[in-house]
Amino acid sequence: MSTPVLDVRGLSRHFGGLQANADINLAVREGEVHALIGPNGAGKTTFIAQLSGLLRPDEGHVLFMGADITHMSAHRRVHAGLVRSFQITSIFPPFSVLDNLALALRQDASPGLSDLLRPWRAHAALFEQARQIAAQVGLAGREALAAGALAHGEQRQLEVGLALATRPHLLLLDEPMAGLGPEESERMIGLLMGLKGRLCMLLVEHDMDAVFRLADRISVLVAGRILASDVPEVIRINPDVRRAYLGDEIG
Repeated sequence: MSTPVLDVRGLSRHFGGLQANADINLAVREGEVHALIGPNGAGKTTFIAQLSGLLRPDEGHVLFMGADITHMSAHRRVHAGLVRSFQITSIFPPFSVLDNLALALRQDASPGLSDLLRPWRAHAALFEQARQIAAQVGLAGREALAAGALAHGEQRQLEVGLALATRPHLLLLDEPMAGLGPEESERMIGLLMGLKGRLCMLLVEHDMDAVFRLADRISVLVAGRILASDVPEVIRINPDVRRAYLGDEIG
């Protein structure tokens, strides 16, 4: 079997006397959508923060593309191809959709973002790439609009576009459906469906309809530990998972 794109081995994290994550083992393989689900307080956010480099584990290792990145900074992880989108949108509201995407594409940008945008106007190729990404995430025709004027669902689509602009190999998606209405959720599911097979995704999500439609494998985190990890059909009928989290929500 090929080496996993992401290979988490024995990851643990404590906060004083609270054990947020305990001996987590998880692998994401090439082209896979791997969903991480569990109740509030299960330790999902702590786990994702360790993968993205915002927190250091107390124990264990994180391997990405075969290399140990446990002590690598968050910035270097992005450049290596491990990119996180956040539960709360992280866009530049005054800038247009196109400028937001251009900023993400120009990863070597210096401080002073508004000043830097002017000379970039001359770089037609950069903005053509930004237009292509806007179309890819369903924002064609909205490129000139200020990001802050977008509807909430469109802002989430833009955030996925910002992540795609960094050319990820693995995308960490932290509750992309959060706060979306039914139509917006359908658009987001369609967007993520379109990315399947083109890059790996680790999806943290409470929307079980989205999880079971998108995921190739599902891991269930309860009280900081992995309770089960398997294909959706097996997770769906797992009695321990039903008792701990799913209940009768999934038939």
